[in-house]
Amino acid sequence: MKKVFLITKNKGKLLAAQKVFSKYNIQVKQIDKEYPEIQAKSSLEIARFTVLEAIKEFKAPLIREDHSLFIHALNGFPGPYTNYFDKTMPVKTLIKILSLFKDRSAHMELAAALSLPNGKIYDFVYQVPLKISKNVKGTERNWDKVLMLEEDTHTFSEYEENPRLEVWTKNYERIAKLLSADKK
Repeated sequence: MKKVFLITKNKGKLLAAQKVFSKYNIQVKQIDKEYPEIQAKSSLEIARFTVLEAIKEFKAPLIREDHSLFIHALNGFPGPYTNYFDKTMPVKTLIKILSLFKDRSAHMELAAALSLPNGKIYDFVYQVPLKISKNVKGTERNWDKVLMLEEDTHTFSEYEENPRLEVWTKNYERIAKLLSADKK
């Protein structure tokens, strides 16, 4: 059985990856190690930096996925700084700022880097269209109380488990297909 290592402390990302990779008979192991998270213009740069650091220590297929939120009315803010602002800016402050704008659209960029022991790196990036609720709904995670898929009526926080897992696992699916095609 092939193995791949996912660099994350996020249990949700690990469970999502395991669900996808198991369909391809690939085992996912977690690397629960703290790597410096660089400040960069894109999620892909952040993911690539992490796998380049980790490959020095782990001679195995490595994946790092990073997510960024781009709020269109705010010219793409916060982008790759999403995690920081989600932790420091209360959701009610975000709603207050967005009340100045008509546009409630946003998108999440999901970027993953796969590093192989031979030094080859593969990049995977896609966007998920979102909208931002005018009202706080749900109890979990700060900004998740207002973020929802473009065609949805529930915020991320209102779901116990994400019913649309396939929306968030496209990078893992593409990586699993790539690794499955590799006969080595």
